[in-house]
Amino acid sequence: MTHELKTGGDRGYLRIATEEAFATREQIDAYLRMVKAGTADKGMTSLWGFYAQSPSERAVEIIERLLDLGERRIADMDATGIDVAILSLTSPGVQPLLDVSEATAMVRRANDYLAERCEKYPTRFFGMTSIAPQDPAWSAEEIKRGAGELGFRGVMVNSHTLGHYLDEPQFDPIFRALADTGQPLYIHPQTLPDNMIGGLIDAGLDGAIFGFGVETAMHLLRLITTGIFDRYPELQIAVGHGAEAIPYWLYRMDYMHKAGVRSQRYARLKPLQKDLFGCLRENVLATTSGMPFPPAIKLMMEVMGDDRVMYAMDYPYEYVADEVRAHDLLEVSDAAKKKLMQTNAERVFKL
Repeated sequence: MTHELKTGGDRGYLRIATEEAFATREQIDAYLRMVKAGTADKGMTSLWGFYAQSPSERAVEIIERLLDLGERRIADMDATGIDVAILSLTSPGVQPLLDVSEATAMVRRANDYLAERCEKYPTRFFGMTSIAPQDPAWSAEEIKRGAGELGFRGVMVNSHTLGHYLDEPQFDPIFRALADTGQPLYIHPQTLPDNMIGGLIDAGLDGAIFGFGVETAMHLLRLITTGIFDRYPELQIAVGHGAEAIPYWLYRMDYMHKAGVRSQRYARLKPLQKDLFGCLRENVLATTSGMPFPPAIKLMMEVMGDDRVMYAMDYPYEYVADEVRAHDLLEVSDAAKKKLMQTNAERVFKL
């Protein structure tokens, strides 16, 4: 241990954690029902077949922490010096549910519950609206309700919805609602759809170790390369886990995207008003959730700009005090560190 972790800004900044998960019992029971009934896809069966019923210490602790939006969570925040948590319904939300009416009712109840918890802890908890993209029009109205009635500060989506991605035209009402409310969209990973998961399960690589990042990066790239920021130039989209490795790959992605446009090889690739570098520096935000690795954090800051990167813990899936210390000890300027830990999140989520 290099230093004690305290709340209150003793190191010159508050720590605002921007990708922190919770669950409802109803949600987890629905996942377990789908796994047992055989209606869950391979990825969900792999993930929630483990977390929802394994007696292992990791699974039990994660479920207990997910379900707590009270004193235990506050105590965990205090123990690691986290001043504020931006909370959202854990992945995959209600997006795997086949019954649309069940999905919308369940996520509405989860949003109401989160709003009640944020009201109880107004200086510690802020929420993001979760949606049911199975019904884009309903989701658009829920985004507006979240931004207004519930006081939420952003919108969470867990990547694909039953194999469909947000670049498809039926989802445009969601983006219109984001534009109307001025709220950021956070794209969080979920399990890969069956047509993409291939041999990753057999290799033990389908989850957070690899598969999550690959699929979520693809989702963001689908949106960028089909012109989402041309259509909605003020839109802000956040992704976690070191921007799902996109900053590392960005030069090659940008080069090959431009080559594909010039060659007219793919009908869906059209010229954009700004290149991929411009999109990442003006419209994309990244968090350090699950990536407390100084070289990766500094690469994000260099590629995207230090006003585009925010701290996240990824609680309760990663809850390690020394990961907080790794951010505190990051070798960047004091001004850049305060942006990372506090002021970028205050700006993005209007805290």
